[in-house]
Amino acid sequence: MSNVSIIIPCYNDEQKLAQLLAQIQYLPRTPHEVIVVDGAASQSCQEVCHEYGANWLASGPCRGRQLLTGAAMALGDVLWFLHADARLPKNPITLIKLTLEKGAIGGYFKFRFDAPRAWPAVFLEPAIALRCRFGIPYGDQGLFMTRQAYVAAAGHAPWPLFEEVPLVKGLRRLGNFVALDEPILVDPRRWQRDGWWRRTCENRRLALAFAWGHSPDELAARYRSHITHFNHENNEA
Repeated sequence: MSNVSIIIPCYNDEQKLAQLLAQIQYLPRTPHEVIVVDGAASQSCQEVCHEYGANWLASGPCRGRQLLTGAAMALGDVLWFLHADARLPKNPITLIKLTLEKGAIGGYFKFRFDAPRAWPAVFLEPAIALRCRFGIPYGDQGLFMTRQAYVAAAGHAPWPLFEEVPLVKGLRRLGNFVALDEPILVDPRRWQRDGWWRRTCENRRLALAFAWGHSPDELAARYRSHITHFNHENNEA
């Protein structure tokens, strides 16, 4: 398996996207292509992609549909999905290829908070690792898989939240979907903005509501309402 396609959904996050695309350019082993699917269809995102040699696709603001669009356009036989605010380990593409050569159909990276870290990260990171082992690793952990496995598992769900849940369940039924020891660094800004424990509790509430049958569209609206309310509180403070 020689060709890795990186697919990145983005929505008004050009600064972080530029940092990620710059890092990808200087990896020891580079991908076959980088596809950015822009949910805001903005000129500024298009310009960032042009600067760093990434393919830009316009889309509506639904992460599941953005990921499906990128996967449909990708030419690689390995698909690697990243969030725009991720920071990568030193040689991730070599690690992905070695993992697949050993017989895995895909996998995900360890969750680790990027700087600036706060003391709750020490407790949250092992809890997230445990949740991933027995539950679902989410998209911010750099999910990767063969194209064949992605198609067989029916790809991402066309949802704004929890779009990776049916995909990961399908991949695990198909074969060995492995947890890597190498971390991807996750931007802590949402936890800083909302409060570390408050953000974590809200994430768990959303996940439980999804498990109880609430629709992803309903939960996405609830999440947006939460952010609006929190920003309003901060503006009044």
